[in-house]
Amino acid sequence: MHENHAKLDRIGRAILASARNEIYLNMRFLDVALSGLDYAMNLNTPTIGTDGWSIQFNPRLLIELYQQDTVLLNRVYLHMLLHCLFRHPLHREGREGELWDLACDIAVESVLDSIDNRCVRLLSSNLREDTYDDLSAAMPVLTAEAIYRELDRRHLDFDIQTALAQEFRRDDHRFWPGDSDDTRQDGQSPADSPPNRDKLEEKWQQLSQKTQTGMETFFAQYGDEAGDVLKLLRIENRERYDYRSFLRRFLSLREEMRVDTDSFDYAYYALGLELYGNIPLIEPLEYRESRKIRDFAIVIDTSDSCAEGAIQRFLEETRAVLSAQELFFADARLHIIQADAEVQKDTVVHSADDFARFCEQFEVRGFGGTDFRPAFAYVDALMQEGALSDLRGLIYFTDGFGVYPQRKPGYDVAFVFFREDYTPPEVPGWAMKIMLEPESGNR
Repeated sequence: MHENHAKLDRIGRAILASARNEIYLNMRFLDVALSGLDYAMNLNTPTIGTDGWSIQFNPRLLIELYQQDTVLLNRVYLHMLLHCLFRHPLHREGREGELWDLACDIAVESVLDSIDNRCVRLLSSNLREDTYDDLSAAMPVLTAEAIYRELDRRHLDFDIQTALAQEFRRDDHRFWPGDSDDTRQDGQSPADSPPNRDKLEEKWQQLSQKTQTGMETFFAQYGDEAGDVLKLLRIENRERYDYRSFLRRFLSLREEMRVDTDSFDYAYYALGLELYGNIPLIEPLEYRESRKIRDFAIVIDTSDSCAEGAIQRFLEETRAVLSAQELFFADARLHIIQADAEVQKDTVVHSADDFARFCEQFEVRGFGGTDFRPAFAYVDALMQEGALSDLRGLIYFTDGFGVYPQRKPGYDVAFVFFREDYTPPEVPGWAMKIMLEPESGNR
């Protein structure tokens, strides 16, 4: 390395180390996360950025920020660290790049502006405050995913998007995995290959979870001083399920009369026909095991607090699974029950076509209070009458605010929630729970 370059490298590393130390001294809850990034000088970028493994820096920018105001330097450092803790660089795939970058920058800057600590505190511009207020009116929590959906829905014109990018951009996102315009000095991106990408995801998931645990235990005293960091970590680290796979677990397994084409070898079958005329060596079995709907119940909470749009999202996701005709046994009975404080309507469908028609013609019946017990009592009565003689499980879509049964029924139960604040209510220990994600329903 050229002598001048070596000197700039040492200066840049010293400045970054100084910023890291100041953040650590003021925000001890970030101690584990601060160890997650190495430093690497990169003169191919005029600014600074991270690929998740190291901070790629131009020392001239660092010198300028250090001389101007160390708070600016601290914020840039923490801005990149929050991107990694929230795994923003790894969630860009399938999204419009510039809009995703803007959404991520707004999200982390909103967190930084919520932190009440002198080492990162700056006065906010009118544009910044107006943007936070505007977005907060459209979503309960300013996550990158929610911001991206809202900005995409609005179809921002070029001037507005450019102004927002200039206000909130602090780092160079070209180092993020999967970007085609990589500016690493060595021409390599250590996070681009699938194995390294998986390792990077695992690395920041562990650091994020450790940071969350530390904030909930050892560093709980920081409270409001930590701003929205803990709230966003809880959202990012929440347990995720694939609702469609989850729904399939309730399908019944039994033998049905049909040709099982997978149970014999066609070569031997053909050989028998060739050697012995019309006498095959192996006859195909006339039955096979199938996992389908036999008896099943879906309860839809139609109380006043459960939004009709959320119900429609739930039906769309369920229809995506049940649209396959072969998922219904010939004698299938799927009860779709609408209930608020009492059972309002029970629709029985027997096929994928029936379920599709139900979704298209669906009208909400209810809008009263919320009590889950009448729906369970109704299903129990159906079982006693023999109308649901082979009930494998029940799915209850709800906002979660109501009276739960005290005892576990004689079948599996899953409560399904759609909550844009990502915080499902507590359910009884005998029940399962799953969140439908606002973006795709089953992330």
